[in-house]
Amino acid sequence: MEIKAAVVAKQGAPIQVQTLQLDAPKANEVLIKTVATGICHTDIAGRDLGMSPYQVALGHEGAGIVEAVGSAVTTVAPGDHVVVSFGYCGHCANCLQGHPAKCVRLNELCFGGANYDGTHRLHTPSGEAVSTFFGQSSLATHMVADEHNVVKVDAAVDLRYLGPLGCGFQTGAGTVINGVKPAFGSSMVVTGAGGVGLAAVMAANLYNLDHLVVIDRHDDKLALAKELGATDVINTAQVDDVEAALREIVPGGLDYAIDTIGYTPLIKDCLHALGTDGKLYLVGIAGPLDISGMEVMGESKQIIGLIEGDAIPQLFIPQMIKYFQKGKFPIDKLIKFYSFDQLAQAFADFEAGAVVKPVIIFE
Repeated sequence: MEIKAAVVAKQGAPIQVQTLQLDAPKANEVLIKTVATGICHTDIAGRDLGMSPYQVALGHEGAGIVEAVGSAVTTVAPGDHVVVSFGYCGHCANCLQGHPAKCVRLNELCFGGANYDGTHRLHTPSGEAVSTFFGQSSLATHMVADEHNVVKVDAAVDLRYLGPLGCGFQTGAGTVINGVKPAFGSSMVVTGAGGVGLAAVMAANLYNLDHLVVIDRHDDKLALAKELGATDVINTAQVDDVEAALREIVPGGLDYAIDTIGYTPLIKDCLHALGTDGKLYLVGIAGPLDISGMEVMGESKQIIGLIEGDAIPQLFIPQMIKYFQKGKFPIDKLIKFYSFDQLAQAFADFEAGAVVKPVIIFE
């Protein structure tokens, strides 16, 4: 079928909406009419860093309505409302132990650009293969995804808000709930008041922490962080020594730190501001850290990388939606809607820090 999709032809090229041909779903796949798709920093990395082979159709925080399913699909049916998330094999040791985000084939299935069987489902009108992103490419009017990517959700909930649960919000909240599991009365710092960071704040606010500190350089985002439960905020544009500012708030050192930015100096500040046995979780895309062994071992600290909040999407996303419905996970406060023809503006606003979570609506 013919669709419209957001495509990057090569590294350094702009994102352009193009007409593509989308293959019908295979036995294990689902055809979805896209309702809304969030924009995430990983889309920017996919555009700029070559995470998937170019040319690539971006998008990985989609929500929509099932139109058709393959013969082997049993978890969704036409008419179901769904969110799409990351791809995983479902049969490696990590998947079978309930950790699909640690799937041994995750990078291949999400960033390899091809289907499970090595074929491509997206093509240009002239027949050239186009890589998928996260196994779905949901910045498009329709998508086909493997059943493992697809999560059935409550049809009574507005789909326009749910796409970011497939990656950014799942990553932030899952890191806290499945990874950190903070102790009552403990302390935490979150770097970055974007979608991932603020989802972590909302999740952490469920644990009654003594100190929940958020670091960013935008006053409006820090104000939102306070509204969502942060006890303290630090604006890096106004503070020369972040480590000292953190030590002033928690003199004995923080229990946990979650970095969503990937900025090495800030990561080191958070590591140094941890107390003995403190844990630093890295969920942003970071470069070389240049950290000595004694900075970690000397006080029994830990640095932990975590993907997608170590979540099982089919279980975790419906749980987040229930908290959203109860007003305890107010993701609507983070979202600004754009039409598909405003895609370039949505990316520009996002990269400028003018919006926390842009969501493209497909009418």
